[in-house]
Amino acid sequence: MDKEAFEKHKPFAGEKKPSMLRRRIGHDYESRRIYLITMTVEGRRPLLGTLVGDADAHDDSPEAPRVEPSPLGLEVQQCWFSIHEHYPEVEVLSLQLMPDHLHGILFVTHQMEQHLGMVLKGFKAGCNKAYRQSPYAATMLQQRGTNGKDDRTHGFLFSRNYNDHILEGAGELERWFQYLHDNPRRLAIRRSHPDYFRVRFDIAIKGQTYAAIGNRFLLDSPEKVQVQCSRRLTDEQVAEIVSTMLAKAHRGAVLVSPAISKGEQDVMRAALDARLPLIFLTPWGFNEFSRPGHQYYEACAEGRFLILAPWPHENQRIPLTRNMCLALNTMAATICQK
Repeated sequence: MDKEAFEKHKPFAGEKKPSMLRRRIGHDYESRRIYLITMTVEGRRPLLGTLVGDADAHDDSPEAPRVEPSPLGLEVQQCWFSIHEHYPEVEVLSLQLMPDHLHGILFVTHQMEQHLGMVLKGFKAGCNKAYRQSPYAATMLQQRGTNGKDDRTHGFLFSRNYNDHILEGAGELERWFQYLHDNPRRLAIRRSHPDYFRVRFDIAIKGQTYAAIGNRFLLDSPEKVQVQCSRRLTDEQVAEIVSTMLAKAHRGAVLVSPAISKGEQDVMRAALDARLPLIFLTPWGFNEFSRPGHQYYEACAEGRFLILAPWPHENQRIPLTRNMCLALNTMAATICQK
């Protein structure tokens, strides 16, 4: 839908609800672009493969975490890599199968005659054919006949629609490749420490409710120190603050910050590198499937990191305003007084 059509129908659409499956308004999905696509198995059933390996093993080790595809997963993999045969203008750059979902990167090399959604619809059709010939579908048909429920699981492998990200800036593609590569390890870490990766939406602190990912017991630390640095500080002044804050953290304090200014970000990076405890306030809300960024996974798994989100999840990141920054710093101060 283009922007003109969107604005025309907007008054009749009702309240906008958060969704990871909404297409970008005004983007034609036919032009030359690179996309990161995510699809989930209907009912999040682990039909595509099995996670094996050790979360602590190095990447070059035979014990490194990986997903071994099921027979159905191999069929899905073949369908994905055959997209180019059916749509020559679409190059397949990568695929990462997970037990109950997949991530893939597609490059539309030149203008298409049809929407990218039609390409993915064709991919899903091939996967559905393989699924209906698999033992999983027969089992679901038997269950459907037993319980009388009419659901999608008997004939459709993937849930409706898909999530997409559109490549925007330099370096982003490399981060996508790394994200796909790291997915099995992140899943292994989450399974080893499930409570630290489960989103909670009911953390109340002095009248403010937060969603949280990480070790919530950091809030009970007897000493919490707010990290707040002016943007006008020199590099030498920032370095002095970093040294001071790390010294406090080494003595047992938990550092608290939204990491807005460069100085605050420097303190946060230094504390992460030193494996010290941190509470990070983010302006970007969570949904039930939210996960910490890959740079925070190890810290979360070790129980030394907590992310707090005071505001609801939005489909697109809204610009960070001065009032939002002031509010986040006030919240950080309040948390340190708890």
